[in-house]
Amino acid sequence: MLPVAVVAAAVASACTPGPDTASGHGAGESGKQPIPHQEFLSRPDLLPPRVMLAEGPAWSDEYGRSEEFTFLTPNYGSETPSDGAVILDAHGELVWMSPTREEVKGDEHFDLRVQRYRGEPVLTVYRGTSDQGRGDGEFIVLDQAYREIARVTTGGALGPGQADFHDSTITPEGTMLIGAYVVTPADLSAVGGLRDGYVEDAVIQEVDIATGEVRFEWSALDHVPLAETMLDFGQEQVELAEEAAEEGTEVPELGSEDEPFDYFHINSIAEDHDGALLVSARHTNAIYRVERETGEVDWTLGGSAGDFRMGEGASFAWQHDARRAPDGTLTLLDNHAGGRPDDASSRGLRLVLDERAMTAEVATEYLPPAERMASSMANAQQLPDGNMHIGWGARPSYSEYTPGGELIYDVCHGDECYGEEYEGGGGSYRAYKFAWEGRPASEPDVVVRQDGGERVAYVSWNGATEVAAWRLLTGEDADDTTAQATVDRDGFETALPVPGEDPYIAVEALDRDGQVLGSSSPADGPRR
Repeated sequence: MLPVAVVAAAVASACTPGPDTASGHGAGESGKQPIPHQEFLSRPDLLPPRVMLAEGPAWSDEYGRSEEFTFLTPNYGSETPSDGAVILDAHGELVWMSPTREEVKGDEHFDLRVQRYRGEPVLTVYRGTSDQGRGDGEFIVLDQAYREIARVTTGGALGPGQADFHDSTITPEGTMLIGAYVVTPADLSAVGGLRDGYVEDAVIQEVDIATGEVRFEWSALDHVPLAETMLDFGQEQVELAEEAAEEGTEVPELGSEDEPFDYFHINSIAEDHDGALLVSARHTNAIYRVERETGEVDWTLGGSAGDFRMGEGASFAWQHDARRAPDGTLTLLDNHAGGRPDDASSRGLRLVLDERAMTAEVATEYLPPAERMASSMANAQQLPDGNMHIGWGARPSYSEYTPGGELIYDVCHGDECYGEEYEGGGGSYRAYKFAWEGRPASEPDVVVRQDGGERVAYVSWNGATEVAAWRLLTGEDADDTTAQATVDRDGFETALPVPGEDPYIAVEALDRDGQVLGSSSPADGPRR
């Protein structure tokens, strides 16, 4: 077993100046507690989870000091913690959060990550729906000040608003590769369905970010036969009937226009080294290399019609996130679990492809600390130093490994961390690690509260990564202020004792050199 050192208590106390959030909210109808979460007096609308860190045998203190951040879009299905797009630091403390607005239909977040657009780092995140594992929405592009600079969605014959959440690859040409699910008539007799049936066709579009022009379009139905699906049509119909019986609703007919058959299920689109596309399809258990000019499938890896001879341990199933690594190997997340009787533990996987001999061999496996069957979502991200970062999708954890596959750390951010008395899920479609410099266009947030008879200013700045210290300013008004104590930044929210009885209170954010990065408006709260 992996030696485990749980440091969640220290992390939680460092980032939670408010009440004990493990017990600050009552149990739900099930009698279980919500997942422990962080709370902030200066930003009560932000309720990210606490995390639990298990250190692996390759751990060293350098990972705790890392200036890189983790990017998640966890889904708890509850008010606490709140869903949304989240950036965490190396200790699991909040850096930035865009919470889901529960009152707005179709405001779900997916696939938050750093990309480059016009030579600059940007954030991209999906906003929209995720019904039955497929999305209708758009991708938001944010600059380093967290200002929206573009929205990208489907175009052409598909019309707007049909972008799926599974991928959003920005190319060097300023375009974005996105997917969509399109209900399309099809003959399903080859898989046991209706001759005049319907499928969810998987469509790829390459969209110019600046203009919305569709530069390229590809349809799975035009290039991949329905018979390659690994879904058992009859079993899928049985499962639909069981779900309807549990809910007391009418049994839908699989393959009808109202219940189209999702034979392909695209979940990643990446550029290969020569501009061709690598397309991962969960429901065919295969990865396709698609020629950009013609749309033809150059080769198929895995599945029932694969072109490669798979070496020992190289076969995968229900996979996600296929990418070509700089050294020419292929990385992916082998879910190896899809809610079937033959499910096995998931893993990260690096394959060596010989495209002349048409063989695929395992180069490296990235195994969880114990069996972990991620039946949906998940990703495998190679980091610049050769390490591998794994997001475990439906299983609310993320991990980092050495290039040789040795576990460095494993982090849990959902109900599985805490035991059966807690509920709330927490799975994140993907989990990434990136360097990022956030310089918010907004002002810092500050609120003053009475604490033991003394005034205390609580200050935070959602998304700021360069703040080293906070300086307190007090006075009679904005034109008559005196600099008081300067306090080192202490996590997302820092407490500054307020001396005297001056009515005007504000704060300044300082960088490592003592330069002012931003100033707050007058504090909200008791003045005297």
